[in-house]
Amino acid sequence: MKTIIDYFLTEEQKEIKELVRRIAEEQIVPVRAELDEKEEFPWEIIKILAEAGLFGIYIPEEYGGFGGGIFELALVTEELSRACGAVAVSYAASGLGAYPILIMGNEEQKKKYLPQIASGEKLAAFCLTESSAGSDVFGIRTTAVRKGDYYYINGTKQWITNGGVAEIFTVIALTDKKRGGRGATAFIVEKDFPGVRVGKKEKKLGIRASSTTEVIFEDCKVPAENVLGREGLGIIAVLKTFDYTRPGVAAQAVGIAQGAYEYALQYAHQRRQFGKPISSFQAVSHMLADMATQIEAARSLVYNVAKIIDSGEKKFSHYSAMTKVLASDVAMKVTTDAIQVLGGYGYMKDYPLEKMFRDAKITQIYEGTNQIQRNVIAAELIKMVVQQGKK
Repeated sequence: MKTIIDYFLTEEQKEIKELVRRIAEEQIVPVRAELDEKEEFPWEIIKILAEAGLFGIYIPEEYGGFGGGIFELALVTEELSRACGAVAVSYAASGLGAYPILIMGNEEQKKKYLPQIASGEKLAAFCLTESSAGSDVFGIRTTAVRKGDYYYINGTKQWITNGGVAEIFTVIALTDKKRGGRGATAFIVEKDFPGVRVGKKEKKLGIRASSTTEVIFEDCKVPAENVLGREGLGIIAVLKTFDYTRPGVAAQAVGIAQGAYEYALQYAHQRRQFGKPISSFQAVSHMLADMATQIEAARSLVYNVAKIIDSGEKKFSHYSAMTKVLASDVAMKVTTDAIQVLGGYGYMKDYPLEKMFRDAKITQIYEGTNQIQRNVIAAELIKMVVQQGKK
């Protein structure tokens, strides 16, 4: 089902959207329930996405990519999420791992790693979260000590999306423990470096087909040339990366909500009670109207902020946070209401809505909980008021 609003997509963007929708309908929808049930990583689908050139959609042409930006990445993520949130995050998490290299990497690092990610030859992952450091990114304990031309990383990263399948990791570790989080540094770590191993695989409520694991570093030997930027810029790398990637989480939420709404709408039109389609009852039709309105509002914000970021605007942290808050809250509301439209059927695994409901919840949590996002938004708004008062 196409959205009513065109959003003035270019012909290339329309082609991207149509291509991904076709892949989603033909390749993902038929297997999404099985992938979820078995908690099986979607390697075959990842291969199809790679062959279609979609892993390089946001990577500059000089590094083997399509040359698009956050907007194109959001389009792809949304369409994949409409079919399966787990497949979508397996795709998008590679972008999360790649963005620190795009933002902080030098030319040699970009030429070495980005083409491998753009081709889909190797997946990437972002290693930040630890048992003691979730919303508080300054609480990381993983360390990196320099000895000659190498750093030795020690620590355990937790809940890493693509952790068990990625071959390129961007890792945040402390190079100066006395400075706490301000002594953190970002590194590019290859899976084959000595001292890297995958730990516990998590069993999750939703996005069950994605790979979420511990990544453990035990005297992991990393060349000094793999430092991103310079020592002490790790938290800056984190914050900048999330500013760029949170609209991708928002796009995932919009896609999940869209899939749930479409299913509920079709069901409501076909399901008859008291001799009428249930869509003819005001209680149901108003729920459907609210779903459609909320989704378009979230989509409009996501698309607009993505375009702002791609335009080169420098200050967009709070707008990026807004996209995630609004879209993820909408996804939870829409999937909840979609189940209600189906009644008892919506609660059954024979129908896709219970999976969409489970998948939606994580969008309110990862890449910064919505409570943290509201802190970011409020802090920026207050800062703007203070600055205006000084003029």
